[in-house]
Amino acid sequence: MHKFLLALMQFLILLPGAASCYLPAKNRMNYSLSKTAVLCTTVLLPYCAAAASLCTFFSIDANTVLLPSLVLFFFLYRLTVDLELSCSLAIYVGVCAIETFPVQFGYAFDALLHPSSSAAELSLEAALFRLGVSALLLAAFAYPATHHFQRAVDSPGFSRIWYLTVVLSSIFLILNLFAVPQSYSTLHAGRMLLIFPLFEAGMFVMLVAIYVLFYRGVLIILEYAELQERTRLFEMQSHQYCTLKEHMHQTARLRHDFRHSVVLLVSLAKTGDIDRIRAHLAEYETSLTENAPVHYCANVALNALFGYYQERAILAKVHTDWHIELPDPLPFSELDMASLFGNLMENAIAGCQTVPEEARYFCLTTKICHGNSLYLVSTNSFDGKVRKSKDGYRSTKHSGCGIGLASITAVSEKYGGFTKISNSTTEFLVDVILKIQQVQR
Repeated sequence: MHKFLLALMQFLILLPGAASCYLPAKNRMNYSLSKTAVLCTTVLLPYCAAAASLCTFFSIDANTVLLPSLVLFFFLYRLTVDLELSCSLAIYVGVCAIETFPVQFGYAFDALLHPSSSAAELSLEAALFRLGVSALLLAAFAYPATHHFQRAVDSPGFSRIWYLTVVLSSIFLILNLFAVPQSYSTLHAGRMLLIFPLFEAGMFVMLVAIYVLFYRGVLIILEYAELQERTRLFEMQSHQYCTLKEHMHQTARLRHDFRHSVVLLVSLAKTGDIDRIRAHLAEYETSLTENAPVHYCANVALNALFGYYQERAILAKVHTDWHIELPDPLPFSELDMASLFGNLMENAIAGCQTVPEEARYFCLTTKICHGNSLYLVSTNSFDGKVRKSKDGYRSTKHSGCGIGLASITAVSEKYGGFTKISNSTTEFLVDVILKIQQVQR
């Protein structure tokens, strides 16, 4: 019974480790928190009991059973989160690397209690000690993982950085696996009993510092991207202002010359030339509306954004059919909406340019449904060529994922909605729903 309990304590470290994997991914879970907790408990507790029984009856070292099982548990983790492979792998390997430190501290504690023992004969006190250290680490990292690191997880476009963290975490993981003291007598030689835990503590601080630097780097990239988005919006608003100013000058000249038109109309009226009167009025009306900026919505920044992409569509010979209805005042972040519409329109116009000019069209409709949801439907022509993977649509411009579509999805999920992306052989369709009542400022 003592051996079984000892083995069970060694496997129960999986529970705080599993919780740590879900903390930064709490917004990207495929199931509710309660369902995920039930699923993990249903799998892990029987596994711990079965693995402990196996180790007890056949005198197998717990690590021999545990390490291969971690590979299988990763696939279970992948099924429960909606993350790219690079991101889910980085979180999982990172947590595994962190969890090796309580194990190493447990060995140091066991060596202090039982100098003549070894790692293969771990004591129950040491097993409880490292389980407690693992639980303390979970409590210490819960807040930063859910309130800070989560932002990096929710942001698309960092695949290469995620893979880099996998490599760094793997280095620390492998180092700790090879640093297990097989015989505690080696730790009692000289000052090794003091040096070993200090070395492990230094490595732990170094690994945490790497994760903090990674987060800071991602934060700087996101802030730079936000600054670029603001700059682009200001440029579009400036362009819209110049267009409006030019239109005002034109209409001012027309109003100034209107007295000449009145004289002409009076003269034509005296002769009864109705056709020429109609033609002159039609020409005057055309002059008033020519180059007039289109009013899409009440929000100045988004109106400028729509005007900018309308001009790009005209230059690309794309026929547009847009019907824009947005809440006023806008209950969403202006930058989020600019990112959503900007990516949507840029992708659509780029897709249209893959087909002949006569086949280019881009339909965009936004509508407020039931007063609590904003529904967006985008349809554009394209050549039917797409690249897909398990994580969704991938970019046809480069080897990575489609950052524009990922950004659209991220914005919809931020506001409690969802994005549906589909295609036929000739059309690319994007449906987006945003919850107006569930705004996250």
